[in-house]
Amino acid sequence: MKRFFEKIGIHAILIFVSLLSIFPFIWLISTSLKGNAENIFAYPPQIIPSDFTWQNYIGVWKRVNFVAYFINSMIVAGATVFLNLLLSALAAYPLARMQFAGKKFAFFAVLATIMVPFQAIMLPVYLITLKLNMVDSVNNLMGYLGLIMPFAVSAFGIFLMRQAFLAIPKEMEEAAIVDGCNVFQVFFRVLLPMVKPSLAVLAIFTFIGSWGEFLWPSIVLTKEAMYTLPVGVNNLQGMFSSNWRFIAAGSILATIPIVIFFLAMQKYFISGENEGAVKG
Repeated sequence: MKRFFEKIGIHAILIFVSLLSIFPFIWLISTSLKGNAENIFAYPPQIIPSDFTWQNYIGVWKRVNFVAYFINSMIVAGATVFLNLLLSALAAYPLARMQFAGKKFAFFAVLATIMVPFQAIMLPVYLITLKLNMVDSVNNLMGYLGLIMPFAVSAFGIFLMRQAFLAIPKEMEEAAIVDGCNVFQVFFRVLLPMVKPSLAVLAIFTFIGSWGEFLWPSIVLTKEAMYTLPVGVNNLQGMFSSNWRFIAAGSILATIPIVIFFLAMQKYFISGENEGAVKG
């Protein structure tokens, strides 16, 4: 009986914390569905709209180039995810499976960069981006490169993939070599298919981070046609004199792809996190 009440207490705390976490999102949905006749800042907040309407979503879709923002975000997020998966796996493979001088130093040097926030290196990265002409004032392709390349690989991704490769028995690699595979064939045909869960976890974190990135695009981009969704949604604030109903609707529309992507990769998520916990 004591254990039963302990479980009830633990679940009650978890439910309470979950409700606190999800409440801002619920309030955002509620605000996006309220008409002009309803006070969105009423206290206590009214979750269920009394003046229910879809016009806020229609208004955002019609009055801003939402499709262009969406396409820009998809290009940037998709390319960032692809490069992170490829480059992180390529960097992690020798750190996990090969022996060479300075291996531990290289690994710990990579890990050390996790402690450096992007804001601390943003100025030199921006200057490098300008020197390489990776800005949208040159052309759209260079603008996309300026958004993608600073986030094309991450220390977290290298660490996660290294741990995943360490969990694979060396006999699998040796058997492939005996069958006539070279190093690249072993990597792409044997090892990568075996670390799909970890790749999925890295893809989810990278997609969420890239899709929601606001600071870097707002600094680098100069043309509105190149805006990503976070920058475009923020642009609603000035365009509609802080119409919070439109901003809420735009924020919900910008969140939908993240939810869809997570649900599509969810079956790999837990197993991939467990693989990343293997001791190296």
